[in-house]
Amino acid sequence: MGASQSFEKLARLRPGFKYWLTAIIVVLVVAGILASGILVRLRAETALNRETARIAVTPVSVVRPQSLSPAQDVVLPGNVQPYYNSPIYARTNGYVKRWYVDIGAHVKQGQLLAEIETPELDQQLQQARANLATAQANLDLSQITASRYQRLKSTNAVARQDVDNSTGVNSANAAIVHADQANVRQLEAMQSFEKVYAPYDGVITFRNTDIGDLINSGNTGPSTQLFQIVQPQRLRVYVNVPEPYAKQVKSGVGADLELAEYPGRYFHGNLVRTAQAIDYSTRTLLVEIAVGNPAGEIFNGAYAQVHFKLPTASSTYLIPVNCLLFRAEGLRVAVVKNGCVELRVIKPGHDFGDRIEVVSGLKGGEDVVINPPDSIVAGQAVRVGQPSVIGG
Repeated sequence: MGASQSFEKLARLRPGFKYWLTAIIVVLVVAGILASGILVRLRAETALNRETARIAVTPVSVVRPQSLSPAQDVVLPGNVQPYYNSPIYARTNGYVKRWYVDIGAHVKQGQLLAEIETPELDQQLQQARANLATAQANLDLSQITASRYQRLKSTNAVARQDVDNSTGVNSANAAIVHADQANVRQLEAMQSFEKVYAPYDGVITFRNTDIGDLINSGNTGPSTQLFQIVQPQRLRVYVNVPEPYAKQVKSGVGADLELAEYPGRYFHGNLVRTAQAIDYSTRTLLVEIAVGNPAGEIFNGAYAQVHFKLPTASSTYLIPVNCLLFRAEGLRVAVVKNGCVELRVIKPGHDFGDRIEVVSGLKGGEDVVINPPDSIVAGQAVRVGQPSVIGG
């Protein structure tokens, strides 16, 4: 006997059974729907709780400290100057007769640059020579007279006073001759300044004279600069080094010059001397760098970026300045370890503007929090993003 037959038989025995069966099926369906809704709500609530717990953990961005090399590259502005830089003035008064060189001219030591006409000086020299000739004639006469009186003195033919007078006149005339000779030599020296010569091999960078200009040597008014000459084969570069680096810049330290007109190219030099004193107004140390310039590629007065290779401790690190926490107990950084925050005490070194050197407190490889909130505390759970490396 099949199941359907048993069901029909049971239905004939109990006429109201089909109504109860229908009710039971409806109840089961409703219960199933309710159970399914409750299960969905439970799953949603569980997911919401997990998301709430995840959001409750503070998200942070971290950075890996950059280890500084033993030779730290410090870049500072420098002023390029020639090793020799000389203004050329006239040493005598007169008018420019002729000039032979202009700006940009390469001249040799002793080369004639200009000539000056000095008519007044020429006349003074002629007068001085005439005075010398007169004094020399008087000296010759006084010498003859003195000699004659000396010979007559032994015969008592002349008075002793006359002998002394002749000797004194002879000595005075000799002194006058010496004075006139010195005056002539002085005027001859002044006349030699009519010709202006180059003091050394160099380049003329300035000319402030022309034919017919009145030249004043400075005796009766402001002197007139005729030329400016520089020697560009060797250069001096002056750099103001900040006080924190003052002890590291010493004679012999290498320095490379970078100029805008030569991108990607460096000119090597050496630090030769320092001022050995900190300037009160700028708190910097003035240093001088010697640079060879045999081809004259670097111009006088150029602006250069000077790269110093300064020694530094190998255990120092570099982090962004926005990693610092300024607390009442001192300077701190937040380091993430095992998902929790650890506040480290650090000792700062040199400040590079957007980055700062850490002398102690870091060992390298730590995840340092960038822009940590002021409310961050030790032991706080945080959620870390992808670490980045400074300069990477």
